[in-house]
Amino acid sequence: MKRSNPWLVGVALAVLSPAAAQAKEPPAPPEGQAKPTAPADQPNEVIVTGTLDHSERDVLSGTSVLNGAELTRNLQPTIGETLARQPGVSATSFGPNASRPILRGFQGDRIRVLTDGIGSIDVSNTSVDHAVVINPLLAERIEVLRGPAALLYGSSAVGGVVNVIDARIPRRVPNKGYSLDAIGTYGSAANERSLGASTNVALGSQFVVNANGSYAKTDDLRIPGFALTPARRAEALATSLLPFNPADPDRIDYAGNAAIRGTLPNSASETWTAGVGAALITDGGTLGLSYGHYASLYGVPIRYATQIGQGQESPRIDIVQNRLDLRGEVDTGGGFIEKLRLRAGYAAYRQFELEPDGAVATTFLNNGFEGRFEIVQARRGVWLGASGVQFSNREFNVIGDEAFLPRNATAQTGIFTQQQLDFGRFKAEAGARYEWTDLSSRTDIGDLRYFRGDRRFGAFSGAVGASYGVSDAVRIGLNLSRTERAPSAEELFANGSHAGTQAYELGNPDFRLEKSWGLEATLHAHGKGYSFDASAYYNWFSNFISDNQTDQAVCEAAAAPSGRDVDLPCFQLTQGDARYYGFEASGSVKVAQLGAYAINVDALGDYVRATLVRNGPAPRIPPPRVLGGVEAQSDRLSGRIEVEHVFAQNRVAAFETTTRDFTLVNFSAQWQPFTDNKTTLTLSANNLFDADARRHASFLKDFAPLAGRDIRLTVRFAI
Repeated sequence: MKRSNPWLVGVALAVLSPAAAQAKEPPAPPEGQAKPTAPADQPNEVIVTGTLDHSERDVLSGTSVLNGAELTRNLQPTIGETLARQPGVSATSFGPNASRPILRGFQGDRIRVLTDGIGSIDVSNTSVDHAVVINPLLAERIEVLRGPAALLYGSSAVGGVVNVIDARIPRRVPNKGYSLDAIGTYGSAANERSLGASTNVALGSQFVVNANGSYAKTDDLRIPGFALTPARRAEALATSLLPFNPADPDRIDYAGNAAIRGTLPNSASETWTAGVGAALITDGGTLGLSYGHYASLYGVPIRYATQIGQGQESPRIDIVQNRLDLRGEVDTGGGFIEKLRLRAGYAAYRQFELEPDGAVATTFLNNGFEGRFEIVQARRGVWLGASGVQFSNREFNVIGDEAFLPRNATAQTGIFTQQQLDFGRFKAEAGARYEWTDLSSRTDIGDLRYFRGDRRFGAFSGAVGASYGVSDAVRIGLNLSRTERAPSAEELFANGSHAGTQAYELGNPDFRLEKSWGLEATLHAHGKGYSFDASAYYNWFSNFISDNQTDQAVCEAAAAPSGRDVDLPCFQLTQGDARYYGFEASGSVKVAQLGAYAINVDALGDYVRATLVRNGPAPRIPPPRVLGGVEAQSDRLSGRIEVEHVFAQNRVAAFETTTRDFTLVNFSAQWQPFTDNKTTLTLSANNLFDADARRHASFLKDFAPLAGRDIRLTVRFAI
């Protein structure tokens, strides 16, 4: 099996010790004390993920940061649902246990989900029914970066980056010599019980050890009405009136399917994590290691059969991941180079897809390594910058009934730089990345190995941008990017039935680089009593890879050499031109001060329109939505009510169904009962009026709605 250039990989590993971008931490509150949410007249100065330190208002692309009280209020079992109320973000919502973020309409391999700057090293990008192996319970903050700056994390981040920052590797020595952060949640919609804790202990003045763990258990999800949409129920009821079909081996109860309501069967879950870490922290830098174990068993909501000939399954997924992480930073003390940064991670991942009787139907195996090394330049007048190298390697195999993809390997090496000129009011920025990607696959039969493909790609991506401070409070920006992305192994080599997407998936080993141009305009306005951020973007693609339903004969011909049955609709991946454009905006204004309470009004909205040229609308694109809220904030007690309206999606691909609009009303209150602010109680009511809500981007939207009314109580405690 061919690999990347061995000389280049040897340099990356042996000389440069692959490492990670580590965003500079904002000034920390006293040890163990959570940072309070800032009112509109005192916006937080947050530093977002990237190679250079930035204020959020100075970044030349759309960003979101979730931390402190806002993170606690929005916390959900999955990273997708936790972020779903951020501007420009939706979620795949494949049931309550597998929900990956969608950024500006992009999902799957076009966004990167990171843990502390390094990929999650799982198979969540392979299929929507696979959970992201990141536990939001242990997150300290979550940063979302969109636009050209996201390309510093790989060409596959054309849609954006989600970076979950936790405390598995300590960043500072606790003031008291120890610290503890613990959180517990109960949610009524799934009878959810969850606990998470992370503790640091100083062993001497410079060495800190960390221990962390979490446990979460849910029952089947309560839903507000029927599991099936009215159209699917009508199909099932009409099918149930037909004469019994003795050729149907499963003898499906179609009328029973139409009657499922109130609870979503096969959606329960149980997840636990445990980890240890240690770090040496000195004035000249830090070096830390951690080990983490993740185990989860969850059910996948049933895609109920509504017509004769359709199958239906009720699988459960059993995941285990063991992971090692390394992070280091050296402050050189000046000169041309200011800092050297190091980040690396390795994980061994195993996933069983279980039949109802517990038998293993399909096994997914994924071993992966990713590392980054960065050189941060010292500021020279108006000039600052950073450069680095990134390497990743993945060995992936699927064994069993759902082996829609042959054994494959991906090795990727990228070099990148980001440079900035800061003249105060005027700022200019440029970045570039070149990436070598090797992909290979093989099919094993007995002692023989039949190679199916071996592809090498060289991809260049670059971006330039500038911003101007119209005043001390207002900054406008414009950036242009050129992106090239190598096809993934799934896009090249897929050839088999995939129950998760209910499709026979057929890739193309002859795909070329996916290329795009992107233009984005930004506006940041932050002043006394108000805050406003907006981005508008336009992306035009050539060789854009998309799935399209085609004639069954196409998949039957591809399946013939292997003897596979084509028992699902045929979806073939093709390349063509595409256009994505839209906007996201969010703002907050302080409208009154009533005693100790600041009254803030906020709103956000987003919209994306995506077209496959000559094929029509792109599939699974989130519809427009708006969200508005009113919040009363004080030092000890805060309350919030918000209304989110998601519009109908009637602009659909030929094989999709439309999705109705819905409105969610949410309420929350947070109380810090003690003067030291180390304990926070959060009471929230999501979907207060029990609305039937379905996300258009979900493969299961016609079979599994979002949760009904969910009363949640969360206690966070720190010392």
